[in-house]
Amino acid sequence: MIIVTGATGQLGRQIVERLLTRVPADRVGVSVRDPQKAQMFADRGVRVRPGSFTDATGLAHAFEGASQVLIVSVDKMGEECVRQHRTAIEAAVTAGARRILYTSQMGASATSHFQACRDHAATEEALRACGVPFTSLRNGFYATSAVHFLGNAAESGRFALPADGPVAWTAHADLADATAAILADEGRFDGPTPPLTGGQALTFDDIAALATELRGRTVTRTTDPDDQFREQMVGQGVPTEVADQLLGIFAASRAGEFATVDPTLAALLGREPITLGTVLREQLSEG
Repeated sequence: MIIVTGATGQLGRQIVERLLTRVPADRVGVSVRDPQKAQMFADRGVRVRPGSFTDATGLAHAFEGASQVLIVSVDKMGEECVRQHRTAIEAAVTAGARRILYTSQMGASATSHFQACRDHAATEEALRACGVPFTSLRNGFYATSAVHFLGNAAESGRFALPADGPVAWTAHADLADATAAILADEGRFDGPTPPLTGGQALTFDDIAALATELRGRTVTRTTDPDDQFREQMVGQGVPTEVADQLLGIFAASRAGEFATVDPTLAALLGREPITLGTVLREQLSEG
């Protein structure tokens, strides 16, 4: 039994979809906060049980009988994030899982400029200490984040962001495909994987050029000082802590933390990864 947490989220849902093309549905279980949102999986024979990273007892039931547990990282940062991951790891150990897998991130390090990468590093330390074999999926930076940072630039023709560095933007669909392959081939990677990245590292200047090409009209990127960006975010109602976390992404990219392009993802997929241009084109057509 392979258990996937967060199976109604953007990444988790796609992982389950891809996993069902590789293993029978009766070997797949999901742990979700709201089972009703996972009804489409239950209808296909997947075991659906409620589970929250804040409820160790509930997770023990959700993980019952697991041979592998995939912990999809929570959409939080800081101490609460790591605490929830530890709860999930402990529940997987208690359930007798032979292997625990975790969606980490390229650049995971205790000294990263980005809080999420420091949280991933702390979670990986908990995995090393748990006594069960583990695989930490060092996922590339999500391509959808680049689209989010662009905002309405395709319509307005301009966007302003802090100074950045190259980032190996990576599509959710590719990461889901690769994760399903790793789950179906238990033990293929032990410990942290190499960075699972797209085939190019692009800056926001590069992305502006891509948007210009796709839209057929100029999209201009300007650079805001960090302090000015923070003030603008806070002025728009973003909590200061969140604004600082966002700035951490740019500081980390300037330090080269997300610049590595690695062939491992392409090898897992058996093809070249989806490009940021393709993701951007899909988002623009939907818009």
